[in-house]
Amino acid sequence: MRYMQMKVLEFKPPALRQWLKLTKVTRDRIDSRLMEFMKSGTGDVTRLRGRSGSRLRVGDWRVLFEDDGQTITVYAVGHRRDIYE
Repeated sequence: MRYMQMKVLEFKPPALRQWLKLTKVTRDRIDSRLMEFMKSGTGDVTRLRGRSGSRLRVGDWRVLFEDDGQTITVYAVGHRRDIYE
């Protein structure tokens, strides 16, 4: 039997403020995709070009994060039109 340890999720303060401004429905959608990625490493995740980190796409919403293997550190959450500025 193979055991996988789930990664730890942490938010930088600006990302937490962005997260709390989202509607509950949007947070729930993003949260389920984040949990799926944390458990299995699957999802619509792409490495960012021109800067470090990755992005998780959930419809029109994006989560920008760093993954060091043990911890996923979210540093931005927002709509696709605003997140890359």
